[in-house]
Amino acid sequence: MMTSPSLAGAAGIQRTSLPNGLVVVTERMPHVRSISIGLWLRSGSRREAADENGITHFIEHMLFKGTTSRSAEEIARSVDSIGGNLDAFTAKETVCFSAKVLDEHLPIALDVLADLVQHPLFRAEDIDRERGVILQEIKMDEDNPDYLVHELFTQNFWKEHPLGRPILGTKETMRAMQQTKLLRYYGECFTANNLVFAAAGNLEHAAVVEQVARRFEMKASANGHANVPPRNHARIILRNKKQLEQVQVCLGLPAYPIVHEQRYAWSVLNTVAGGGMSSRLFQNIRERQGLAYAVYSDLSPYSDAGVFSVFAGTSASSVRQVVHSILEELRAFREQPIPAEELRRAKDNLKGSLMLGLESTGARMSNLARQELYFSRHTSLDEMIARIEAVTAEEIQALARECFQADRLALAVLGNLNGLKISRDEMAALN
Repeated sequence: MMTSPSLAGAAGIQRTSLPNGLVVVTERMPHVRSISIGLWLRSGSRREAADENGITHFIEHMLFKGTTSRSAEEIARSVDSIGGNLDAFTAKETVCFSAKVLDEHLPIALDVLADLVQHPLFRAEDIDRERGVILQEIKMDEDNPDYLVHELFTQNFWKEHPLGRPILGTKETMRAMQQTKLLRYYGECFTANNLVFAAAGNLEHAAVVEQVARRFEMKASANGHANVPPRNHARIILRNKKQLEQVQVCLGLPAYPIVHEQRYAWSVLNTVAGGGMSSRLFQNIRERQGLAYAVYSDLSPYSDAGVFSVFAGTSASSVRQVVHSILEELRAFREQPIPAEELRRAKDNLKGSLMLGLESTGARMSNLARQELYFSRHTSLDEMIARIEAVTAEEIQALARECFQADRLALAVLGNLNGLKISRDEMAALN
């Protein structure tokens, strides 16, 4: 086993690579009484082929449906009974199974996590039952216009690429999902060298490593999978949905991958643009013009690509004005450097959110895992703050000039459109 203490100057963080390839990374927080643990898969829904879309999320569900030694009820009860919580999620590039418990209950949480990940049953009757649950989850999301417009945008922005497909899959792929396919895919993905175990809280690294090594006796496997970089599409999609009271707008542009050197400049730009109540989009579109209740920007970086998007909910008669106002705000980033006082506010906002967000063991655990998955190194909070402070107005302006181009703009509009049409020429207002 190879152990690296205090990685990248981040005090309290240690990393060990087990002989089977599973990486264990921990952060000691002696002032708390809890521990958050997470087992992270290095692949998510973007690994899926079109005909198996949603299989990763389906497997996430199935791992809670019983093991060779625990029923589904016993899995839930084992952590509930000690006042902890057990959870999981599937994303585009990762899957996480996590638990948060008192430090004294770490062995119980580890037992449960190791059992459900390594010894699932995948019984046919459970698969049929869970298929119905996921179909209801899909229907629930289809009834949510905020979710639906983002899916509409994503599917067209990353058209014909796994990043553009829904994490939940489709009704068609769920109905076709069979036990043999789930077992095959589980066997390909859930291997030791495809996993990272992260833990943060009142712990000792050596003790955690010993317990993980004893419980996770999985084998490594070379599955030969590699992500294919996506190509973005500057499409305008207008979808009529008459039963909606509001029209949902999602406008976006390509951004840099998560590992790019200018990721901190992107974060500051996003904060200024639509990162809160004092942001330009909120103040202009909501406060000054009264055109929307919800308006914000979002940055979604992946390992080899990214997207910067702006969302707003408005009336059909105001869609054009909202789109025009968004484009004006984006153009302003290109034409003028951010004033010093506004840049100072954005940096303080970003630093405050970062520091407050990392106060919990769960947030620290997730941060450890994501840095391991994407960077294979661990950046201290002080270094992150220094990198935010180093961002200049000129750097952000150069970034906007490079990335905010009209021919790269994509737009999705969803709602009762009453014949609304938006042409590519109207998007040229960004130039």
